[in-house]
Amino acid sequence: MTEQDFIPKYSPEILSNGSVTWESPSNIALVKYWGKKENQIPANPSISFTLSGCKTTTTLSYTKKMSEGYSFEVWLEGVEKESFKPKIETFFKRIEAYVPFIKEYHFKIETSNTFPHSSGIASSASGMSALALCLMSVEKELSDVNVIQSVSEESFDDDYFNKKASFLARLGSGSACRSIEGDLVGWGWHKDIEESSDLYGVKYPFEVHDNFKNYQDTILLVDKGEKQVSSTVGHGLMHNHPFAEHRFEQAHENLSSLINVFKEGDLNAFIEIVESEALTLHAMMMTSMPYFILMKPNTLEIINKTWRYRNDTGSKLCFTLDAGANVHLLYPESESKEVVEFIKNELVAHCQNGQYICDQIGFGAKKIA
Repeated sequence: MTEQDFIPKYSPEILSNGSVTWESPSNIALVKYWGKKENQIPANPSISFTLSGCKTTTTLSYTKKMSEGYSFEVWLEGVEKESFKPKIETFFKRIEAYVPFIKEYHFKIETSNTFPHSSGIASSASGMSALALCLMSVEKELSDVNVIQSVSEESFDDDYFNKKASFLARLGSGSACRSIEGDLVGWGWHKDIEESSDLYGVKYPFEVHDNFKNYQDTILLVDKGEKQVSSTVGHGLMHNHPFAEHRFEQAHENLSSLINVFKEGDLNAFIEIVESEALTLHAMMMTSMPYFILMKPNTLEIINKTWRYRNDTGSKLCFTLDAGANVHLLYPESESKEVVEFIKNELVAHCQNGQYICDQIGFGAKKIA
């Protein structure tokens, strides 16, 4: 599908008011997206595990208005957040052509997270995907009362709904496009995945071995402060980066390798690719100009202890990192008891205030009745 497929061909009769609620999860990339082109287009493909417990719930209430321009308020955990409004307004500007009704309403956006705010877990993926899904539900309501025609004149089915929600979410936060569905979602064109697209995330289409069913993700909260360099700035520093082109090629190659890894259930190869991807991500940060480091001393302590534990026990535990100091520990469900015990005994001392979150892979967003 192209951008044109998401521009509706109608002048709807506006609904007077209503509300809708969605919950949408965060995700953790296995092959990392780092570097982007205009309009939130990724410089390389990525693939992620959708999480289950770490999620955002958003209620979007809408009331018809007469004034021009965008009108909205944002609430987090029952507290109005003026500081969130510039990002939402930027998002609305990017998506207006695809959901033109947004200027016809005043919106109240009420959101909450299952993980602590300012915990160091990025909420943009879960938050922007939940908001995009709410907007798609409003469009679906409009389509029902107006017999909307998409550009292709196809039915407004679940596939179209999910693709457009992912497309909209991407324009708010790139990784948000991977939170609509699960349990594995790819984003960005890749030669081995026929339906892959730079415009939206797609469910992983190939066989996945039972070794990866109910995979666990325990998130160790090393640093809950604001990053000294934002992800947006970091992505921009990939322009003219001396190693950028090789990095983009590496991501394509690693995603190709993972297809067979998932099929065969090769946990050792999975560990090698996932940990290499995490360290490469941070190597790109340390070799950009200006250079920066987001890992903390406790991040390195956790990585070294994870390697030592795996060497001593034969465990299939591995780590990955987002663009920050926190560590995601990935491991098979069969090892849950032993790994959690290891975390309590050896790693919790390296977590800020001893905090960590036990999660596992999930299957995407859900509308709340």
